[in-house]
Amino acid sequence: MLAMFFWAFIIGGLICVIGQLLFDVAKLTPGHTLSLLVVVGAVLDGFGLYEPLTDFAGAGATIPITSFGNSLVHGALQDADKHGIIGVLTGMFQVTSSGISAAIIFGFIGALVFKPKG
Repeated sequence: MLAMFFWAFIIGGLICVIGQLLFDVAKLTPGHTLSLLVVVGAVLDGFGLYEPLTDFAGAGATIPITSFGNSLVHGALQDADKHGIIGVLTGMFQVTSSGISAAIIFGFIGALVFKPKG
């Protein structure tokens, strides 16, 4: 059990270190860095490498932004097998829609509750 927490911390930390290095060393903007990490997660899932990583690292691989790219590709590939080319489009939205919807709803509630500094 302790090893599971250790590897989740190490793998999640390494993903964050890569993101920070992209900010500091490569001088990428936050948008470019996030996009790059999403694409890396998508590519890793496309090659079948992200699922073994999540099996090994648990939350260390499912919490960072790379997991979003993994979810997009994973959903698209699953629905492509069932529904063909149209499944590529519908699959990625079905898998990620709950997370995106929650972000929009909680962001709206936060905007209603808190007063912005302006």
